[in-house]
Amino acid sequence: MNQGGSKHIELGILDLVPSLMGVSAEEALRQSVQLAIQGEKWGYQRYWTSEHHNLPGTESASPEVLLSHIGAKTERIKLGSGAVLLPYHHPIRVAEHYHMLAALYPGRIELGIGRAPGGSAHLSMALAGNYLEKVVQYPELIKQLQDLLHSRYSFDGEPILAKPVPETPPSLWLLGTNVKSAEYAAKFGTGYVFGQFMSEQNGLDILQKYREQFVPSENLAEPKASIAVNVICASSADEAHSWKEEALILHRKLTGGITEVPSYSSIIGHPKEVKQELLELVNTTGCNQILISTRVASYEQRLLSYRLLAEEFNKA
Repeated sequence: MNQGGSKHIELGILDLVPSLMGVSAEEALRQSVQLAIQGEKWGYQRYWTSEHHNLPGTESASPEVLLSHIGAKTERIKLGSGAVLLPYHHPIRVAEHYHMLAALYPGRIELGIGRAPGGSAHLSMALAGNYLEKVVQYPELIKQLQDLLHSRYSFDGEPILAKPVPETPPSLWLLGTNVKSAEYAAKFGTGYVFGQFMSEQNGLDILQKYREQFVPSENLAEPKASIAVNVICASSADEAHSWKEEALILHRKLTGGITEVPSYSSIIGHPKEVKQELLELVNTTGCNQILISTRVASYEQRLLSYRLLAEEFNKA
């Protein structure tokens, strides 16, 4: 996709796999598969899906399983996790899962990791025991995962491979909304995604710190930053804002009256408005890779929003 100018912009899809309007889990997953298939046709560069557990209206607990299925249904769109919650998993299993994907779909797999709980406190305890202890170990978990992805991990002096070992390993990204996550990404020389879609900050200082502190590695020779944003694109600005209100009503129903934090920034409007705001975001942040999260009340609205945005960016 391009902006009708010189700077190439890569738009991607960030899908939380919502079960909208009370549909079954099966239908929610089918809709996510269709979104990825259509997104590839419209020119989106990547499809990322999240890891969440036991959240109302969200069906994205196993991103690697969904990505494997979508990979078989698509041809070239990059497939990524946004994000694998590393404190819940042993790095060997994560490396094995994403090595398998990278062997099945060469050059298409992106492994995004994070340390958020992805669910309630009780869920975290049920899934990981002392979750906070695992968070403290996060830097060591990143190092182990990085070593496994590059076949240099050993245990008690014995080398261990995360098989299958693909010719092209998954690209490694850290996701976050604060300075600490950016510092980890810089220290380990990984890509960094700033999650503006779930942050009250604009991320400029955080992205700058990542770039200033970046240490080249086998993952990347230079810093590579991306940004994830909320977007609702409709035929008119009024329609786009009405879709947001419908989504808030649905969210209140799902969460028993708890609304989204209103200060989370969103880009809402008709295609030209949305495109212009995204171009300004690219110029401000220096991130030409943007992941689009679209939270609306129906799958028809979601598909239309992504299609209109793609059509606007694909104009000469």
